[in-house]
Amino acid sequence: MRLSPLNRRRLANFRANRRGYWSLWIFATLFTITLFAELIANDRPLLVRYDGAFFFPVLVDYPETTFGGFFPTRTDYHDPEVQALINEKGWMVWPAIPFSYQTVVKGLPVPAPSPPSSLNLLGTDDQARDVLARVIYGFRISVLFGFTLTIISSIIGIAAGAVQGYYGGWVDLAFQRFIEIWSSLPTLYLLIILASIITPSFWILLLFLLLFSWMGLVGVVRAEFLRGRNFDYVRAAKALGMSDIRVMARHILPNAMVATLTFMPFILAGSVTALTSLDFLGFGLPPGSPSLGELLAQGKNNLQAPWLGITGFVVLALQLTLLTFIGEAVRDAFDPRKLPGGRR
Repeated sequence: MRLSPLNRRRLANFRANRRGYWSLWIFATLFTITLFAELIANDRPLLVRYDGAFFFPVLVDYPETTFGGFFPTRTDYHDPEVQALINEKGWMVWPAIPFSYQTVVKGLPVPAPSPPSSLNLLGTDDQARDVLARVIYGFRISVLFGFTLTIISSIIGIAAGAVQGYYGGWVDLAFQRFIEIWSSLPTLYLLIILASIITPSFWILLLFLLLFSWMGLVGVVRAEFLRGRNFDYVRAAKALGMSDIRVMARHILPNAMVATLTFMPFILAGSVTALTSLDFLGFGLPPGSPSLGELLAQGKNNLQAPWLGITGFVVLALQLTLLTFIGEAVRDAFDPRKLPGGRR
């Protein structure tokens, strides 16, 4: 696909920001790795060869009787007796980290939380769960939550800002008064009330935060539409009988998206921070879910185990720093004052 000269200039400016360019590659690599978390950190083998047949425990739950055991329940592959039965007639291929985010590590030399070791590279938390496995799963769920919240809230915010700016008048005035009232509601107090009634889940938290996060882009889009609706080519399109929807989508929205796209990486960082803060306060994901905020809360409650707080801080700081650098590079890419290569 051939890029237009304008898009080639934007791509050149993005690459000229070396910090943001390499941050994008690092973030994309980390996110891609965590997408396959089940193949990296799991308490079930990736592949089992037993009695001449192949089994895939990472995909299918097999009862213990499949491998010569006595119980028709789910196989515990960390059980020494089960391992002996499988090794007697075959072999197993384990993932790099033989623990899932909820696996309780047995046989620790010291009470949990235990310090980093060759078996648990980042130690265990206060419930004897592997910290590295929880970080991998927690990184993935925080980014997926941030992406989902950012995309949906941006769509709603862009649509609301477009309607306000294009029609103006009483429509704009009524929308502005509604936003002022809606944004003044105490979000945290409402979430505390909600958490006392039902147990928050991924989708409930997403829906709740979506009720308030869509207002982030309304002001920017509204200003662009207020400016763009008075351009001559927009008036000409309306005079030719083009519908309001087509005028907004084809003639004004592309210009408004330039300012919108520069804000989206920062909105993504804010979405990740919102989920982490709620998990830290205990109003986020259900107990036991892999969460960076819950890891930070454990570090606060277990000062004798500094690896918990340090790990949570480093991962969250790295995540937000990469997103911030990417946002700066996107801003440079859409800056009309910059020449190709980042020169002004």
